Amino acid sequence: MRNALCLGELRRNSPPARVLSCRAVRGVIGRKTARRGRRGSPRRAAAALLAAALLVPALLAAALAGAPALAQTPPAAGQPAPAAPGAVRPVPPPPGEPAPAPPTTLTLPQAIALALAANPTLAAARLNLPVAGAQVEVARERPNPDLLLEALRETPRQAATLSLPIETAGKRGRRVAAAEAGRASTEAELARTTAEVRNQVRRAYYGLAAAQARSAEQREVLQLSERVREAASARFEAGAAPRLEVLQAELTAAQASNEAESAGAQLAGARAELNTLLARPADAPLAADDELGTGAPPDPEAAVRLAAAASTELALLDRRLAAQEARVRLARAQQVPDPVVQGAVTHDAPPDFTWGWRAGITINLPVFHHHQAEVAVEERTLAQLHAERDGAAARIAGAVAAAAHLAQAQRDQLLRYRNQILPHAAEVEAMAEDSYRSGQTGLPALLQALQATRDLRLRALQSALDFQTALADLERAMGAPLP
Repeated sequence: MRNALCLGELRRNSPPARVLSCRAVRGVIGRKTARRGRRGSPRRAAAALLAAALLVPALLAAALAGAPALAQTPPAAGQPAPAAPGAVRPVPPPPGEPAPAPPTTLTLPQAIALALAANPTLAAARLNLPVAGAQVEVARERPNPDLLLEALRETPRQAATLSLPIETAGKRGRRVAAAEAGRASTEAELARTTAEVRNQVRRAYYGLAAAQARSAEQREVLQLSERVREAASARFEAGAAPRLEVLQAELTAAQASNEAESAGAQLAGARAELNTLLARPADAPLAADDELGTGAPPDPEAAVRLAAAASTELALLDRRLAAQEARVRLARAQQVPDPVVQGAVTHDAPPDFTWGWRAGITINLPVFHHHQAEVAVEERTLAQLHAERDGAAARIAGAVAAAAHLAQAQRDQLLRYRNQILPHAAEVEAMAEDSYRSGQTGLPALLQALQATRDLRLRALQSALDFQTALADLERAMGAPLP
């Protein structure tokens, strides 16, 4: 709408608002003039130029005079007062149907709390904790003995042998330590998943807030264009306006309707995205309560220190390092062979004895290998994790510093829009209106000033969304909630 139409809104004590399409008017006149010029009729071209010259005063007069259709009349007894210009008029439900439920309004902390309690991704990640606990119980198990029953044709004809492996070098304790370190890694993985879900909720929440603001802006434009179309139709029927003015008003209303419908679809999509993160139905009514400009980024140095101390990614790497160190110790313990103690009861060996016994011990001899390769694998994996941890720490520090600087720049830009640019734009708009009322400037200058003000409001909205996106990027780089 910005590229093709110029919307004008006359406020305060002026007549009700109007929407005029300057570029479209010039385009229609230009096309008519070009077609007549190609026909080779100078008289018709001159007539078209004369009509164009007369059109601007007519538009100025229409803007100053006010349209009958837009005149404010007192409401009848028992009737509600008309809505103020720019206000969103509620649409009553059809007869016989219940009114829609009001949307659930949430703040960002409330949305995060709901996500932490019901998010399906987090629920699936929490199921890994019982699995890790069961692995610890498995590591605590001791080896079972073996019972061998024999029936032979030679003497002794029956034998029962019991074999019991004996773990040496603290293998069981190191195996349990490795399993417990794995459970700690699972807890750190859950913490990182929780941080990711928090970040997704933050992005979706402020995406919904931006979609709400954008939809409200487009609804205001649509209501303005609808009022102008009604006024243009009434003036045309009264013979006070040409057909061209009606066509331009209808074109403006159609374009505003398209943009309002698109903004509504974006709002529904943003609502569905946040509802999904909160484990709610995608079409459930939901509204964001926090403003887009809330929040403040920490100092870059403070953010780097916080990331080094509380980053879930670094904590996960630390837990993996601890688990790998436990595996290295276990692999070294596996180099010590475990003896197997055996005891047997024999029977039926005439004429020597009826019942007898024998005892023995089995030891694995490290002749061909001494499990050195397994130890080397675990040690090299540990060295690789140390290098990965150092690289991640350097990468996180750089990413956090860059994100903190960008977030601070986005906040400064948002504050300039809020404290300087928008107030000055409103002042320019008022001066353009006063200048137009006094006859110093024409209608195109006023329309241009009004359109520029609307564009600045949309840019300020985008700047607020960019600021929240920068905060979300900073939180993701830190791997920890913002202070």
